[in-house]
Amino acid sequence: MALLKVKFNQKKRVKLAQGLWLMNWFSVFAGILVFSMGLFLKIELRKRSEVMDNSESHFVPNSLILMGILSCAFNGFAGKICYDSLDPTKFAKWKPLLKPYLALCCIFNMLIFFLALICFLMRGSLDSTLAQGLKNGMKFYRDTDTPGRCFMKKTIDMLQIEFKCCGNNGYKDWFEIQWISNRYLDFSSKEVKDRIKSNVDGRYLVDGVPFSCCNPSSPRPCIQYQVTNNSAHYSYDYQTEELNLWRRGCREALLSYYSGMMSSMGGVILLVWLFEMSVMVGLRLLHTSLESIANPEDPECESEGWVLENSLKDTFKSALENLKKLGKFNQVEAGAEGAEGEEGGKTPAITTVS
Repeated sequence: MALLKVKFNQKKRVKLAQGLWLMNWFSVFAGILVFSMGLFLKIELRKRSEVMDNSESHFVPNSLILMGILSCAFNGFAGKICYDSLDPTKFAKWKPLLKPYLALCCIFNMLIFFLALICFLMRGSLDSTLAQGLKNGMKFYRDTDTPGRCFMKKTIDMLQIEFKCCGNNGYKDWFEIQWISNRYLDFSSKEVKDRIKSNVDGRYLVDGVPFSCCNPSSPRPCIQYQVTNNSAHYSYDYQTEELNLWRRGCREALLSYYSGMMSSMGGVILLVWLFEMSVMVGLRLLHTSLESIANPEDPECESEGWVLENSLKDTFKSALENLKKLGKFNQVEAGAEGAEGEEGGKTPAITTVS
């Protein structure tokens, strides 16, 4: 029994073709939207590529750009088919291409659905990428005189100001690295020497943070140095008092920003996928309804259209059987080639008569 069998007359077929033509052009605009989202996400990721550990995160925007281009191409082609289906003579040239085209549409829609899932599941990969990238970026904060790294201070400062964050996981991350350049340290000072000698790696570590960690909304002047020294500031207890530094780490802030963006894009792509699926089903109905016309010379006669010629169960069984036959055919061919090789490798016995 055919799946989703529908009876059509000439009027219904024309309405279906016209509706599909319109839907395909809406799908072209949806493809442009997907392309634009991919381009926007790629630009946003490139803005902060210095604080990301690898380029794996660009897989999603690159895929969105590719899917957007393919969507425009596929739906533009389908729109042409639907338009030509109104004229039987024009539609005849598309008949041999429709089955392969619908098979490609199935694969394309599966890829769109897979891409939507990736948008929702990308958080874990992005988390590790940001954690390592920010850690490395903070190490280069002081290298303002080093070619290739002189921009890192500005990048980190702008990032902390824009996203209202501090450090990788929090402001205390700055206590573990030397973020002040040696150029601005007075090595004749006893305090500087003692701090460097007290550290195993010979680094100048302080309980301070860059100015970009300060919260401008705080009524108190920013305490960015001697953050953990209560006696250095009047009426101050760093363990109980609400610090005037950003509490949230930049990894969490960026992860929340990109995850929210990708989740929204995933929702849009799912809607596009549903729309593409409805277009594909409609195109299949149009294709089968035109092919099943009993008398091609009488275009006004009734016909039947369906999505699958048999039920889902029967179609699945038929596909499995075809795969098995294909496997057996390959085995037979391989066996025959092996037998021919053995026969060819045999050398006839030569008897010498003396």
